[in-house]
Amino acid sequence: MKRILILAFVILAGSTSIVRAQIVHKFGHINSAELIQSMPQTRTADSTLKKFGESLDGQLKIMTGEYQNKVQAYQAKMDSMPDAIKATKQQELQDLGNRIEDFRDNAQEAIQKKKEELYGPILKRAEDAIKETAKEKGYTYVFDTSSGAFLYAQESDDMMALVKAKLTIK
Repeated sequence: MKRILILAFVILAGSTSIVRAQIVHKFGHINSAELIQSMPQTRTADSTLKKFGESLDGQLKIMTGEYQNKVQAYQAKMDSMPDAIKATKQQELQDLGNRIEDFRDNAQEAIQKKKEELYGPILKRAEDAIKETAKEKGYTYVFDTSSGAFLYAQESDDMMALVKAKLTIK
């Protein structure tokens, strides 16, 4: 009977440690914004996006200058213009103003599309490196501290150095 009790205790103690082992989680955290800013590809993407935006802005300035010149010319001569020519000039100015607005809207969409095109692969690479590092190091959960959404968090490991090593960033 004593042996049965000891055997039952050993079995019970062993199953408790197995359950405890399954419940233990390893937590880590990383500031993904800081990681992405430290990646060399980000600086290249920033520069490319800036040049792209500047080229669109330059075109917009040309169009706006043209519009302002036409408005000034119209205002200088409108008192001496027949009504039919005034109406035509007003319509031209309105059409040019509409084209400028359309260009501005299209430029914003183009910049957003370019941004997604440039930064998408960078974000994917960072995400993949975080996931691979977490799996390799046995992390159950990894939290992103860049969002600032923590109200309370238990002690966790900062994975920045591990992920930067994975990406060969110093």
